[in-house]
Amino acid sequence: MKLPLAVLSVAGLMTVLDGSIVTVAMPAMQQDLGFTPAGLSWTVNAYLIAFGGLLLLAGRFGDLIGRKRMFLAGNIVFTLASLLAGFATSPAMLIAARFLQGVGSAMASAVLLGILVTLYTAPRERAKAIGVFSFAGAGGATIGQVLGGVLTDLLSWHWIFFINLPIGLAVILLGAKVLPSDRGLGLSAGADIIGALLVTSGLMLGIYTVVKIEEHGWLAAHTLGLGALSAALLAAFFIRQAKARNPLMPLRIFRSRNVVGGNLAQMLTLSAMFAFQIIVALFMQKVLNYGALETGLALLPAAVTIGAVSLFVSARLNTRFGERPVLIAGLVLLLLGMGWLTRIPVEAVYLTDLLPVMILIAGGGLVLPALAALSMSGAKADDAGLASGVFNTTQQVGMALGVALLTTLAASRTDGLLASGATEAAALTSGYHLAFIVSAGLLAAALAVAVLVLRQPKQALTTEDEPPVRVLTHV
Repeated sequence: MKLPLAVLSVAGLMTVLDGSIVTVAMPAMQQDLGFTPAGLSWTVNAYLIAFGGLLLLAGRFGDLIGRKRMFLAGNIVFTLASLLAGFATSPAMLIAARFLQGVGSAMASAVLLGILVTLYTAPRERAKAIGVFSFAGAGGATIGQVLGGVLTDLLSWHWIFFINLPIGLAVILLGAKVLPSDRGLGLSAGADIIGALLVTSGLMLGIYTVVKIEEHGWLAAHTLGLGALSAALLAAFFIRQAKARNPLMPLRIFRSRNVVGGNLAQMLTLSAMFAFQIIVALFMQKVLNYGALETGLALLPAAVTIGAVSLFVSARLNTRFGERPVLIAGLVLLLLGMGWLTRIPVEAVYLTDLLPVMILIAGGGLVLPALAALSMSGAKADDAGLASGVFNTTQQVGMALGVALLTTLAASRTDGLLASGATEAAALTSGYHLAFIVSAGLLAAALAVAVLVLRQPKQALTTEDEPPVRVLTHV
């Protein structure tokens, strides 16, 4: 059973890695292809909009046509799109390829957890599998920044996409061989085309609105108008699901407080933690004058600690104490780390001001596996793909919202202080302090959800020399 887990984990790693590997190569892309500053951001936005907008739809269709088919098809689309991106000769060609990469990532990622929880059914086995899967995902973003810097410096930016080809081919060939086949429920069980159009357009428009907030502002007519339209489309989708004979997303999935609470806690947590990674990187580069590769290496301890805890610690703790207590402990560690950053000085020393945070961020290795297990524990087997799609959708929306909110707040405070005569370094640091304070607030809200909403699935007693094995039940 190790090879299927390796295939799923590598596929998840590749998706997360691809979301961050582009960031350090953007200056080289701009110089080579002639991007405008505004156009350059679309190398990230095009991927994010397609990825986040299609996850929910892909998850449900995975339940209908078979999760293995959806997983393999998504990896084929992603690998071919990576090849197209690597050979891009114009901004339009690269942006189109990035959009297709997002489509492929959504198709594959939406069913990953659904395959995993149906493949590993024993509680202890499932806990270990989710720990390994979370380890792969946790390190992907930081590895992407380091790898992107190395490939761009030593070869060229084209290779940040070509690197996906051997990985993608291996995932496709091994996945076809080792992943279990499933027939799915059939399109007649939920082929709600109108609902599909409503949710996909609503999510894509909503994510587009979020990623453009920094350009237009929160209260601009552009932001408010598109945000209202997105909300209207999503509201129409939920109304449609309540009345449709064969809904795309049966609303019964939201009867589980663990599904609702787990997704809400994840959105709040990732809003804080994804933005943390970006803002800390900006602090290192703009205030401490670190280079791109130096920044990636400075963030590496966070990836290592999160990954080590996910891989070697979280499964044991989740099995022995249950996911809910472990989640609460992990969120407390993340709060301590974020609180540490609220006092970081302008002339920060890495060993004393940043490295302790990279160690406390190990709490993420407890939080991510526990959230995944709790969120999926409330879904029935037939809805595993849908629950996985919902989980990944809230993940992407949370990351997009967090980046938009915190970078905008930081930039606003920085601009105000610069106008009043503060030095650039002091103004930037103060802006980042505000972002870290708000991040701590988001984590505190996630902690409140974990305490007040989430419930631990029941446990069954085993032999005296074994930790209790939990039996996952529907809440």
